[in-house]
Amino acid sequence: MTDHNHQKKIAVINDITGFGRCSLAVSQPIISYLGIQCCPVPTSILSNHTGFEQFFFDDYTDKMQEYIDQWKILDLHFSGIMVGFLGSIRQIEIVKKFLEDFKDEDTKVLIDPAMGENGKPYPTYTREMCEETREFVKHADIITPNVTEACILTGTGYREQFEMQELYTMAEKLVELGARHVVISGVDLKEKVGNIVATHELAPQLVTHPKAGDFRSGTGDIYASIIAADMINQVRFIDSVKKAGHFVKEALIATERLQIPKTDGLAFEEVLYQLKRD
Repeated sequence: MTDHNHQKKIAVINDITGFGRCSLAVSQPIISYLGIQCCPVPTSILSNHTGFEQFFFDDYTDKMQEYIDQWKILDLHFSGIMVGFLGSIRQIEIVKKFLEDFKDEDTKVLIDPAMGENGKPYPTYTREMCEETREFVKHADIITPNVTEACILTGTGYREQFEMQELYTMAEKLVELGARHVVISGVDLKEKVGNIVATHELAPQLVTHPKAGDFRSGTGDIYASIIAADMINQVRFIDSVKKAGHFVKEALIATERLQIPKTDGLAFEEVLYQLKRD
């Protein structure tokens, strides 16, 4: 039987958005550039992301398991699994089964719990979906929530400004949910952007980088994709967080220079050469 497992691979479970630089459209080039084969599992297909006034949308839920079953026939093995936005409890259940079928003792899992932003959950994230996601993240080695998602996962009321100790406490609660490594991304510190890092072994700590431009669609996908590839390349977690933050800053600078509309995401292609495999 042909062996398809000579190269490191990450299965990335997320939507495919043709325009707007988010989800799989950014994960594939970044993970590939970092020396790892990126294998998409589409959850839905969009012409452009939902931040636009109009878009084409095709829910892929009914086709996901048949798609995945072909990978079982090929006997594929993955060094990593990355999970992004999931639109329903049924999709969460499909991904749980994917982990049962493909995760072994050497497989690392990153879950980017794309549940909301700016203090509000996305419309599909009902109370039941939030509870299911809180249970689901225990399967991860790394989770990468923003502040809004960290609040939802820990049952913390959202505010625009938190004391640093409150953010550290949230990070500790996220570690208690089961993930070995946690980073709360995108903490607004006025002139800087902060990321709260916590692990089972180390107390929470703050990593910062200078702010450059406004938040854009796909920023979290770029950030999580770098960390996902680095976890397979055995980069130290805190070094990966610093690298991802620096890259996002450089991409934002390039994007502002080109006067890219906010809907169109980050022009990361302009600075992709700066990424190091380590």
